[in-house]
Amino acid sequence: MDKKNRIYFTINELDFSLNVKEYGAFLDPFQGLKDIENKIIRTPLAPNITFSDDPLRMMRAIRFATQLNFKIDAVALDAIAEQSHRIDIISKERITDELNKIIGSKTPSIGFKYLFDTGLLARIFPAMVDLHGVEVIDGKGHKDNFYHTLEVLDNVANLSDDLWLRWAAIMHDIAKPATKRFDKKAGWTFHGHEDKGAKMVPKLFAELKLPLNEKMKFVQKLVLLHLRPIVLANDIVTDSAVRRLLFEAADDIDALMLLCHADVTTKNEFKKRKYRENFDLVKQKIKDVEERDHLRNWQPPIAGEDIMKAFGIGPGKFVGLIKNSIREAILDGDIPNSRIDAFNFMIEKGKKLGLDQQVEK
Repeated sequence: MDKKNRIYFTINELDFSLNVKEYGAFLDPFQGLKDIENKIIRTPLAPNITFSDDPLRMMRAIRFATQLNFKIDAVALDAIAEQSHRIDIISKERITDELNKIIGSKTPSIGFKYLFDTGLLARIFPAMVDLHGVEVIDGKGHKDNFYHTLEVLDNVANLSDDLWLRWAAIMHDIAKPATKRFDKKAGWTFHGHEDKGAKMVPKLFAELKLPLNEKMKFVQKLVLLHLRPIVLANDIVTDSAVRRLLFEAADDIDALMLLCHADVTTKNEFKKRKYRENFDLVKQKIKDVEERDHLRNWQPPIAGEDIMKAFGIGPGKFVGLIKNSIREAILDGDIPNSRIDAFNFMIEKGKKLGLDQQVEK
């Protein structure tokens, strides 16, 4: 490998000699084997020189430490903190490539703690750093949403290898700093953080040079819906509420439920057990309703073309009104999810709007 492009860590500087006199001899000029045994990430040269030559090596040091569950040498760690500002000269694409590898590791929180402590995270993903800290008023404090997010991320990592589900864990509470309010009676609130967080996702993806495609929409959807199953677990679970959740989550319902399960980070074992028991009831209810009403990735049994044909009308507000009424009637359980029931409902709704039926069902 070209020395200029080589990753400068002692554990990467292990070779076999190709010289005729010592052909095949094991070469370990910087005691890399010892560092592997001691689980240490160290640079063969002075770390300030190594990181100055290519600041992305700071990210790589943290990535290796995360993937291998190694410690970063204290001198190297200090050098990363001192030179963290130099990451600004590296393209976002290269930074995010390393960040995704950290996120894809067995325990991503290891890397994020290093990124935070060295100041790198503040430069590459400041919105996540904004989650850090606890504010106390009148003796009431909220949890540290940065470390909560890392717990959720690790929980998801224990359950799934899906990179984008892990990104949803990272961003699920991203709008809490912007929505944080203190109420003398209720204490700290974060009302609407799921809606605001979902709106923040496209901008954050663009800044991080993450794909602005279906992956981004998947993360956005899970951020928007991540409180819905939790609310159901705390309330009486109605079929209507479950239908609406299935309708909105569609094929991502399983990923959403996994994220919500991972979002339980309370240290109170009684609360954790009680919550998860309720959550299991919600999951069973979702399974029962989905099997009965077939609402996963649901499409209405009556399309706009059917409405226009039935009443001899063109596109307009009546079509939208009738379509919405059919959807709401099915989700509320007022009519079964079938074409014949939806057709009859459509005709009755049309009559109330002053429309005359033109064709038979």
